[in-house]
Amino acid sequence: MSSSIDNFLGVHAQALLLESRRTELLATNLANSETPNYKARDLDFKAALANAAAPTAGTLPLRVTQASHQAGGGTTSVNDPALLYRVPMAPALDGNTVDAQLEQAAFAENNVRYQATLTFLNAKLRSLMTAITGQ
Repeated sequence: MSSSIDNFLGVHAQALLLESRRTELLATNLANSETPNYKARDLDFKAALANAAAPTAGTLPLRVTQASHQAGGGTTSVNDPALLYRVPMAPALDGNTVDAQLEQAAFAENNVRYQATLTFLNAKLRSLMTAITGQ
């Protein structure tokens, strides 16, 4: 069940988490640009955001029976359908599918989207503070 603050912030909170996850993926791709047989991964942002924004009615909570179990979270997992392998334009002879220029461009674009989402959230929270303080 979502709280009223979740309703107020809208999809921006989930978008910020997904953009953060995509930044991690793109940074990992760039870090492994010289690794033989490394397959570049990326996030299908639309599918992941639709999945994160979808109501979770009818789903069962994760049952944790030991303290060493990981709790279910809102981040994407390795088996998430929104997490895909990038199709290379020209794969390297060593099997690496990372195109450094493409990854850097995607990283820069994702950074702009992340900053825009932060700006939207900041404006929402500022309007909430204005409503609370009455100024």
